[in-house]
Amino acid sequence: MLWFRSLAFNFAFYTNLIVQMIFWAPYYFLAPRMRAWLAPRFWSYTSLWLYAKIARTKKEITGQENLPEGSFILAPKHQSFWDTFAFISYLQDPLYILKRELMRIPFFGWYLRKMRMIPVDRGSPVKALKQVVAATKAEMARNPRQLIIYPEGTRRAPGDEPKYKWGIVELYTQLNVPVVPVAHVAGLYWPRRKLLRYPGTIKVRFLKPIPPGLDKKEFMQRLIAETEAACDELLIEAAQAPNPPVLPPTAIKRLRELGVEPN
Repeated sequence: MLWFRSLAFNFAFYTNLIVQMIFWAPYYFLAPRMRAWLAPRFWSYTSLWLYAKIARTKKEITGQENLPEGSFILAPKHQSFWDTFAFISYLQDPLYILKRELMRIPFFGWYLRKMRMIPVDRGSPVKALKQVVAATKAEMARNPRQLIIYPEGTRRAPGDEPKYKWGIVELYTQLNVPVVPVAHVAGLYWPRRKLLRYPGTIKVRFLKPIPPGLDKKEFMQRLIAETEAACDELLIEAAQAPNPPVLPPTAIKRLRELGVEPN
């Protein structure tokens, strides 16, 4: 049954994406940019609805009161494809940094260009970071936007040793805006590089914003400590739930380090 639900959801998810891109196209490309956000938000909502109905995986997001007004950086853990679209509805004007190759995909890339997402070439990290900072500053000067950036860069399994990269520190310093860490363990339910979708409730917590103006070392220490502590709490909750998802080795190892024996 788990395989059947997972396959059914995956089919419905990608079908929903393609159908909505076609359906919304006339409105999306003719409407003013801020009104055009209706289409991505509706797609995000319906995708989460399909996930709940077919895979039986719900979400529980708390801490919305911690989202500041205006421009800020949202810094979620990156464990799953789920965390790339689940927060769209909570932000006024989200801004993503994307591989330039994505902008060249017909139709999909046109959608990204409409929202003025920031493409980046990953060949030279130093040059790419300078370009990202300059482009993000320009966007935030035009409109109050919320930059979504994953501090670890690539997806990591729940409970895995954190590997935060220095890029977010430079963005924090240069942009001079608050950073809102986001803790979750979505990778337990929508694992990376796997087809299975486990039932349960993905719990997410928007943490209190880290104010601008801290020195680089203090900021990084706070970001890691606060995010990882909240993720540990959510991991323990998920592992001790009545019907926990299958835990990857990284999660089991981390739970034992915390003195918790999974069910």
